[in-house]
Amino acid sequence: MTSALLVIDLQRDGVAEAHDRDGVVERVATLVDRARTEKVPVVWVQHNDDQLVRDSDGRQLADGLSPADGEPVVHKQYGDAFAETELADLLAETNIDRLVITGAASEQCVRAALHSAVLKGYDVVLVSDAHTTNDLIFDDHNLPATQLIDTINVIAEYGLQWPDASGSVATAAEVQLTTT
Repeated sequence: MTSALLVIDLQRDGVAEAHDRDGVVERVATLVDRARTEKVPVVWVQHNDDQLVRDSDGRQLADGLSPADGEPVVHKQYGDAFAETELADLLAETNIDRLVITGAASEQCVRAALHSAVLKGYDVVLVSDAHTTNDLIFDDHNLPATQLIDTINVIAEYGLQWPDASGSVATAAEVQLTTT
């Protein structure tokens, strides 16, 4: 299988108050360095909407993260990184069939990418300690970020089985970027 590392929406404003932001960004930066060393493509995804305005300071990647020359940056307007973007074409051009996924927000854009990727036939590995989100507060409900992160990890491990693709989880220290 040919893998790519997908870094989703780790943008300054989007993760400003995210759970374990500094730890997640550090682990993702380490994975990016490993991917580059192992010649695994790194694909960056950046969200663009009324709150994260394209080219604004808040839309820039979190400090410590930066695409290298030639690494693609996919700009999206929806939670799903595949929706009306060039991501699927880009992955097809490089014969990618396995995605190692990191990023934010766990229950939104990361979850959407996981589901969409499996439905499109990609095996996915969610890096369990390299995605993050904020506490989710609505009406009289408060869902802590840790609960949301744990839920997405469980979904990736047990809820993403499809005829030609599946999901799994691994920590940043354990994840295999390349497969044999």
